[in-house]
Amino acid sequence: MTATNRSNRINGGLLGLLVGDALGVPVEFTSRAERLADPVTGMRAYGTHKQPAGTWSDDGSLALCTASSLVEAGYDLRDTATRFVRWLDEGYWTPHGSVFDIGYTTRHAIRRLRQGVVTTEAGGQREQDNGNGSLMRILPLALRFPDLAVPHLLSRAHALSCLTHAHPRSQLACGFYTIMATRLLAGQTLHDAYVSAIELTRPTYSQPPFAAELPHYERVIGGRIADAPADSIRGDGYVVHTLEASLWCLLRNDSYAATVLAAVNLGEDTDSTGAVAGGLAGIVYGETGIPAEWIQTLARLDDVRLLASQF
Repeated sequence: MTATNRSNRINGGLLGLLVGDALGVPVEFTSRAERLADPVTGMRAYGTHKQPAGTWSDDGSLALCTASSLVEAGYDLRDTATRFVRWLDEGYWTPHGSVFDIGYTTRHAIRRLRQGVVTTEAGGQREQDNGNGSLMRILPLALRFPDLAVPHLLSRAHALSCLTHAHPRSQLACGFYTIMATRLLAGQTLHDAYVSAIELTRPTYSQPPFAAELPHYERVIGGRIADAPADSIRGDGYVVHTLEASLWCLLRNDSYAATVLAAVNLGEDTDSTGAVAGGLAGIVYGETGIPAEWIQTLARLDDVRLLASQF
């Protein structure tokens, strides 16, 4: 793969995540019925959070905190944690200087990180702590270390998840997503990258503590998610549902725009589903495959482009 092609995919991944997030922000918490009656077709302003068009949410901010940490400090969980605290306390890597959206589990974990709790012990470990708050920000790890050996990359994805979401179910989603992203960066087709992620993660996920979580991911690990009926796909904030929804939208569409619009129009946690699907779709189709008018609407575009270039 040429350097230009890989750069297009890396830029596409980061921008694709932010665009998908921003498309979903104005309609977050709306129902699928509302989206069917009034589908999102492009960037909107205001709505749920009363933000200008092109505004990303906590999803994008925490992904950018992660990305900047990986670029400037390497893989350093304490540095990443410090940036999460700065985001919550100072508005670091927010689109407009303040935090307007944050999940309970993430807020609680960041407060623990502020107090100096060991990074891998800060995140929620209960079954009810399996929101999508670590999955939505994990993509920069794949963009930074696409050639790292699978066991080592999985270990890093799991530890990075634990900053806010430490349950094995959340860790598994982050690891699977990260490995699939690296296969896409290597130039595999969507289908082949999906199959590769299943095969490459099997040795790790067939062992404790992850083996007990596999029944929750039966449709993903079984390779059948693309065949799931639409009414069985949920757009809510549960990490399993978010991974399923993002893969379902990716595998059933053939462009960046169609993928993220399908994700956002599932309703409910629209920004997170849009971000998770948009990150992978951005890698698949590259920056050049994302509608230019959507990219140009993004908040802090120059800052984001500079960060992306440092990968």
